[in-house]
Amino acid sequence: MTGRLIGVGTGPGDPELLTLKAVRALAEADVIAHFAKRGNSSNARRIVAGHLRLGVVELPLLYPVTTEIARSDDAYGSAIGTFYEEAAASVAAHLEAGRSVAVLSEGDPLFYGSYMHLHVRLANRFPTEVIPGVTAMSGAWSAVGAPIAQGDDVLCVLPGTLPDDELARRLSASEACVIMKVGRNLPRIRRALDIAGRLDEAIYVERATMAEMTFARLSERPDDAAPYFSIVLVPGWSGRR
Repeated sequence: MTGRLIGVGTGPGDPELLTLKAVRALAEADVIAHFAKRGNSSNARRIVAGHLRLGVVELPLLYPVTTEIARSDDAYGSAIGTFYEEAAASVAAHLEAGRSVAVLSEGDPLFYGSYMHLHVRLANRFPTEVIPGVTAMSGAWSAVGAPIAQGDDVLCVLPGTLPDDELARRLSASEACVIMKVGRNLPRIRRALDIAGRLDEAIYVERATMAEMTFARLSERPDDAAPYFSIVLVPGWSGRR
């Protein structure tokens, strides 16, 4: 008998947005695995800390690189590929020993989540369950009270890492947009929104649903550093306007 692999969506940051199913999985799992940058604590673990069983085995999965090397660099691909292979092997060792492993994933596990890199390596070998979580984007538009899409609106989710012209093109082609992976890309995102004629509509949200959350019209925010936990919303619902 092997253990069970469980991808657990922890939601965007507010511990009260954990689902009942996620809380039950955390209480029953033999091992809790969580991702973090080497030298940093895991935000996903912080979200669920109040639900971890005393003495539960923890398996930190520490990224060797994050933004130090460009994603297009061969060194980045090699380092991160090796990391996911080793992480999958570490989780598999527990599963082969008959232990259930809950892998924490901020937001939803299969939406821009690191968990999916384990899922594609392990789900064909072990019993697997994925527990969905509240996404960062839905947490953001709910926290700031911004109706995002209605009727025939098309919602487009964009990574801020896209080339400038591609960002502008897609922003022009959809009624509602969500831009993820903001961080150091904020000045480029602002330019693309301006080119697309959408800058005045854009809302910048930082650390959505967390106690330290802030938000503002992007046109009123300076181009200083934006943290990893930031997102830009461009509401649709053209009938309202």
